[in-house]
Amino acid sequence: MAPAGRRRALTQDTSSRHDPESRAAARHFGRRRFLTITAAAAALAFTTDLPARGAAGASGLDAARIPSDPFTLGIASGDPQPGSVLLWTRLAPSPYEPGGGLPGQYVAVDWEVAADERFAQPVRRGTAIAHPEYNHSLHIEVEGLEPGRVYHYRFKAGTWISPTGRTRTAPATTAAATKLTYAAVACQAYHDGYFTVHRHLAQDDVDVVFHLGDYLYEYAVNSAGGARDYTDRKLPAFFNRETKTLDDYRLRYALYKSDPDLRAAHAAHPFVVTWDDHETENNYAGSVSENGEPPQEFLLRRAAAYRAHWENQPLRNAQLPSGPDMRLYRRLQWGTLAQFDVLDTRQYRSDQAYGDTPHAPGPESDDPARTLTGAAQEKWLIDGWRASEALWNVMPQQVCFSQRKFDLDAQAKMSMDAWDGYRASRRRVLDGARAAGVENLVVMTGDVHVGYAFDIKDDFDDPDSKTLGTEIVATSVASGKDGAEKPANWATYLKANPHLKFYNGRRGYVRVSLDRQKARADFRTVSAVTTPGAPVTTAASFVTEAGDPGLKPA
Repeated sequence: MAPAGRRRALTQDTSSRHDPESRAAARHFGRRRFLTITAAAAALAFTTDLPARGAAGASGLDAARIPSDPFTLGIASGDPQPGSVLLWTRLAPSPYEPGGGLPGQYVAVDWEVAADERFAQPVRRGTAIAHPEYNHSLHIEVEGLEPGRVYHYRFKAGTWISPTGRTRTAPATTAAATKLTYAAVACQAYHDGYFTVHRHLAQDDVDVVFHLGDYLYEYAVNSAGGARDYTDRKLPAFFNRETKTLDDYRLRYALYKSDPDLRAAHAAHPFVVTWDDHETENNYAGSVSENGEPPQEFLLRRAAAYRAHWENQPLRNAQLPSGPDMRLYRRLQWGTLAQFDVLDTRQYRSDQAYGDTPHAPGPESDDPARTLTGAAQEKWLIDGWRASEALWNVMPQQVCFSQRKFDLDAQAKMSMDAWDGYRASRRRVLDGARAAGVENLVVMTGDVHVGYAFDIKDDFDDPDSKTLGTEIVATSVASGKDGAEKPANWATYLKANPHLKFYNGRRGYVRVSLDRQKARADFRTVSAVTTPGAPVTTAASFVTEAGDPGLKPA
C-alpha cells in the first residue's frame, strides 16, 4: 500500500545499499543477461538446487554442540494436500545475528509426525539436513498421510526439541467435504503494533490460514520497535534501515518470526502464504522499482527478497526461487467443496498507470495490453476454473478486486495499484469465470488495512447489474496502528460504491466458513495493537448463499 506521492521518484544512488558482490554483478550483467545467465545467480549464492558446489565436502555440525535453543523462530506447516503437508523450521539459536548464530556447516535434524499431541502414535519420522546455504531452514514434504485429518509434529536437533505443532491434511480430492473454516490475514507491520490478532487466531478453531501478503515490511524498525515502544529491550541497530540485501531480509524475517503471537498462530494452524509488495519493496511492479532503481539492480534485490521469503515460509520445493523468479501461484483443493487458486499479483504485472497516483480510469490504465497477473497466470487461472468440480471457487490474492471509488466526483479517482488500474485484466478474469461456469466465486484480499465486503458486479457502475461473486477483504494484523471503526472516508466510500456492504478500519482477521449451502464471513477485530492484549470481537457477519451470489447480513 503506497503512501501518497512516493512513486517513481528520480533515480537515486541505491547501489551502496547492496552487497559488494551484488553491485559487481549488476554492473557486469544487463537485465536480459541476468535473467538468463545462471552465473549471475551463482555469484550471489542464489543457487536453485540443493547446495551443490562444495556441499558434498562441507562439514557437519554436531547438533549436540548447539549451545542454546535453535528453535527460536518457531515451527510451521503449510499447503495441505490430501496425503501430504509441508513442515518448516529454521535453526537460529541467535536469531538477531547473521546466520542465526550457527557456523557455515550443515546440521542433521530429526522430525516426527504423530496422530496425537503426546506422540504416542507416531506415523512418520525422518532426518533432514539444514543447509547453511538456505540459512539452516528446513522444508519437509511429508507424504503418506491420511486425507482429512489432524496431525501433530515436532523437530529435534541434538538435545533440543521444538514446540509441538498442529496441522492437517486436506480431504481426498473427490471427497464430498461438507464444511471448511479458514481464516485470512494480511499486512503485519512490526513497527506499527503488536501481533495480538495472531494470538486470537491461534486460539480460533480454523482448518487453514491464508496469509494474503505483506508478511513483513522492508521499512526501518527502530530500537524500541516503533509503535510497540519497548522499554524492556532494545533491538539491534541493523533493523533501523530498509532491507536491501539477502542478510537484511533474512534478519527481518527473524525479527518478525521471533514474535510469540505469530509463532503461536503458525504452530496452531497450517498456513497458505502468498506475498504482496512489502516482502520486497513498496508497490514494485515486476522488474520496476518504486524509486526508479535500474532494473538490473532491482532484480538483485528481488532475488534476495524472494530467496529469503522461501527460506522463511512453509513453502514446498516447487516454490524454490531461481534467481529473481519464483512460481508462487498455485492451486489447492478441499475435496469437492472448495478450490483455492492462490495468485501472485506482483511479479508479473505491468507498471502502474499514471505514476501510481490515485487517478480516474483513462486510456493509460485501460490499455488492453496491461495485465496484473501476466498472461501465463491468467490462462492458468481460467483453465483451472474450467476444470474445477468444486462448489466454491476461492481466489486468495493481494489487491482490491472490486471497483473502489475514492470520491463522489463524476470522474472519481481510484487506486492504480489495485485491479481498478488494470480494468481490462479484471474484465478478462470475470469473463473467464463466467465462461467456465463459475457460480460461487469468492475473492479474498489483503493490502488496504481495512475490512471490506463487496458484491462483485458485472458492471460496477450499474448497481442493478448481475452480481458475479463476493469479495472479502481482510484488514491488517498491525499495519496502520490501531485504526478506527469508521475511518474519515467511511460515509463517502459507502455512498460512492453501492456494492460495498461493509467497511471497518480496525485491525483483525476474517474467518470464513463454507458448507454446501452458504459461505459465512465473520470480521474479527481488536480495539488496539499499540498496546498488547486487546480482546477480540466480531464486528459484523455476512453470508452468501450457494447459487445466489450477493452478501446478506448474518
